[in-house]
Amino acid sequence: MSPTFKHPLLNQWFHRTCHAWSPSSSSSSAYPQLLKLAHRRAFRNPAHPHHLPTSIGRRSFRTWWRNPWVFYPSCVVALGAAGVVGYETNQPFRHTVLAVMRCSRVGEAAVAGAVDYKIMMSKNYESQEAEEKAWSECHTRSAKRVLKALLANGGDGMRPLQDRCEPTSLEDLERLFISDMGMGISELFDDFDPEPIGVASLAQVHVGHHRPSGRKVAVKLQHPHLAEFCDVDIEMVDVTLGWLKYWFPEFEFSWLADEMRTNLPKEMDFAHEARNAERAMADFADVKTSMYIPEVITANKRVLIMEFIQGARPDDLKYLADHNIDRNKVAVELARIFSRMVFNNGWFHADPHPGNLLIRPAPPNSKSPYNFEIVLLDHGLYFDLEPELRVNYSKLWLSLMEPASPEVIERRRKYAQLVGNIGPDLYPVFEAALTGRAALEGSWEEDEKDGGSFNRASSIIDMDRQSDAEMEAIRNAVANQEGLLVSVFDVLRRIPRRVIMVLKLNDLTRGLDHSLMTTHSNVRVFIEHAKFCIWAVWQDDKRRLSETVRTRGLLSLSLFRDWFSSWWKYELMYLKFLVFEAYLDFQGWKVQRAAWVRGLWQKGLQGAHDAAAGLPAAQTTTA
Repeated sequence: MSPTFKHPLLNQWFHRTCHAWSPSSSSSSAYPQLLKLAHRRAFRNPAHPHHLPTSIGRRSFRTWWRNPWVFYPSCVVALGAAGVVGYETNQPFRHTVLAVMRCSRVGEAAVAGAVDYKIMMSKNYESQEAEEKAWSECHTRSAKRVLKALLANGGDGMRPLQDRCEPTSLEDLERLFISDMGMGISELFDDFDPEPIGVASLAQVHVGHHRPSGRKVAVKLQHPHLAEFCDVDIEMVDVTLGWLKYWFPEFEFSWLADEMRTNLPKEMDFAHEARNAERAMADFADVKTSMYIPEVITANKRVLIMEFIQGARPDDLKYLADHNIDRNKVAVELARIFSRMVFNNGWFHADPHPGNLLIRPAPPNSKSPYNFEIVLLDHGLYFDLEPELRVNYSKLWLSLMEPASPEVIERRRKYAQLVGNIGPDLYPVFEAALTGRAALEGSWEEDEKDGGSFNRASSIIDMDRQSDAEMEAIRNAVANQEGLLVSVFDVLRRIPRRVIMVLKLNDLTRGLDHSLMTTHSNVRVFIEHAKFCIWAVWQDDKRRLSETVRTRGLLSLSLFRDWFSSWWKYELMYLKFLVFEAYLDFQGWKVQRAAWVRGLWQKGLQGAHDAAAGLPAAQTTTA
């Protein structure tokens, strides 16, 4: 049966065509094929072009859907749409995606580095120099991979990562101001530089002119999505350390996740940071110091507006030379500031790195004893030390200053146990962590010594600058001494978290003393530690003796004798360190004068100035 169309013209055309190809014609097979084609193609009624026969439409849809060029792209689109909806609406799913992305970056760098090292170690080299060059190039490639991954994840804290994180866009910052401050950027500032002067993992800093106060200010703004990324990172670290502990029980680092969970919320609260800054200013209010803390104008959880300070990093030798700032005094003042925080105040800045410090010439009304001020930034994380821990730590440092003897070594081990829960087996590792050097004389047992490859110092005061023999002995011990690396991890697990932060402070002062190329002895900063340790012990003795007045009587001769003995011991030790530091400062001054004379002979007055300031030859010639 031939089809019938509702439209008369279409019906007339179809039948005329079929009549021309009738069965009686020579093309007898064309007619049924044309009928079949009409049903298959479903000729449409021009009046209703969207209408299709139902059975034909279903068959066409099934045929279309089975086409791989349609099916697979449709699945990809559907899964992508579901992923976007899940990412935007489901927090666990979003955290999983972010964790996979961030882990994959670090994992890719780690795998690529491992393969690179494996290939390098499988090769044969013509000479020792060629092998050392290959090692150096492999280290550089691996470091660049890790740096790239950390930058992509928003790393901070390491010097190469400071001020190199990705900044938040101005549009997102505008929304942050409206959400947190109740007004836009243009309403709060007469001028606001859209380019940040510093970008870190937690926040970025802009310069602006604050409309209400009329002052030039630094504006610290938290990255809007930081809270979510921190949740992801904490979960990621927790899971990773859990697996590490499962497979390698001797490597116990689960405490890191606990520390992150406790401390990150504090660092992310800028109102808490403002309170810390206020307390630190109060602690130094009556002290003649070069430390300066910028005034906070206003602060809430994610926005901190403070006084703008123009300065440079404390290890910028060119800046110090241009402003006639003595780098030796900068190193000593840094040690003095942080020693006062730890040993006297018992409350200290726990994130000290050169990116959190500025140095500037002292303004006219400064209380600094020198011609410079050290500006302390980023007060989000502080720790306190209990009085007993602080006094025991001071006594440990003082014992390290005394020449080694059986009695002194016994005291060192006693206070290491009280301060860090460190037994005799781990004491040498703990001592090396305190001093940043190989353990002192008498720290290791006789059968554990390295065979006398270098002479160990009897005390910190006896330490010379680190020799090649000492550094080689440390490298050999780490590589060859069985269980030493596990002992390091065990020490980190045992000691209180606050003591770890104090060790970090020690590293800062030692590192800056080295990067400043100071001309005084490397133990000069330790002398500052010792002076404040003596004061802390003397204050504890006074407190202890005053508590016995009620039982012994105010006029007790024994009380007076004990008080005088403690005072005399304090004065004698303090005077000894004052004389020794004066000697070290004089020796440093002599080295500077000798450099000044050499510079004068080679390049005139400017060369003398630059040589005394410790500028390398390249900076001297381009100055």
